Amino acid sequence: MYLTPKSGLFLAGSCVAAIAAVGSIFELSYGQPDLGVQATTIILVLSIPLTGLFFFAAVRDAKANIK
Repeated sequence: MYLTPKSGLFLAGSCVAAIAAVGSIFELSYGQPDLGVQATTIILVLSIPLTGLFFFAAVRDAKANIK
């Protein structure tokens, strides 16, 4: 099995960041975000690269544990 607890946490972080990005896009497209435009934009800008970084870290950790 290639999935370790560490890579599982990275995958979970990637999923949460991706959900935050999609939610931010929907909130901004609605026109009146609940948290305000500035906070929602900051969440969007931070969550997009975090999604990729967490996913890359999960894949890298899983590849390192192949036996």
